[in-house]
Amino acid sequence: FKCHVFRVGYCQPLFECNSSCKCPTTCPNRVVQKGLSIKLQVFRTASKGWGVKTLEHIDQNQFVCEYAGEIITYKEAKKRAKGLSGVTGQYIIVLREHQTGNQVLRTHIDSQLHGNVARFINHSCCPNLFMTAVRVNSIIPRLALFAAVDIEEGEELCFDYAGNGYEYTCDGQSKNEVSKFTDIKIRKTPCLCEKSNCRTYLPFDSKLFCAESDF
Repeated sequence: FKCHVFRVGYCQPLFECNSSCKCPTTCPNRVVQKGLSIKLQVFRTASKGWGVKTLEHIDQNQFVCEYAGEIITYKEAKKRAKGLSGVTGQYIIVLREHQTGNQVLRTHIDSQLHGNVARFINHSCCPNLFMTAVRVNSIIPRLALFAAVDIEEGEELCFDYAGNGYEYTCDGQSKNEVSKFTDIKIRKTPCLCEKSNCRTYLPFDSKLFCAESDF
């Protein structure tokens, strides 16, 4: 498909109908809570290890699957991040939600030991999926993956680990300033998406790897 760069500003959180609602289970605002309904297959890619492809057509904006895993604290995420590399794989997703008063709510989800099929979905700088925070019966968000474009049967699924097309930096710093983090192992993990807009390396949340005094 033609590569589109998704720059939609800050992604708005979604709230689905829940147990407090009087609507039926057929309510159109009950989607993510119903779980996976698309036929997906884990397969061995040529150069990226395991990947996931769809066994049926997926319409644009259709829910695909949830990125499930352990919800861990910031302290635990920093501890686990130290052991990540291109060999071990990268499974920690950091969701940052900006609130009033410049407050940032961080949610850390690690699918390395406990997860679902989404843990095998590879990164791409030009993805066919996008991730959105969805809440159902809890303030804790669920990370839902939706189709960014129409996806044909047999296509590999991928999403941008940095978010909806955002350039990855050190929590707001410029690309020039990112050089001071080049000694971090995970920073040197190459991106293998081979897209025209490839950013060379996999994105990462620098705050998990740096001392608090660096910010």
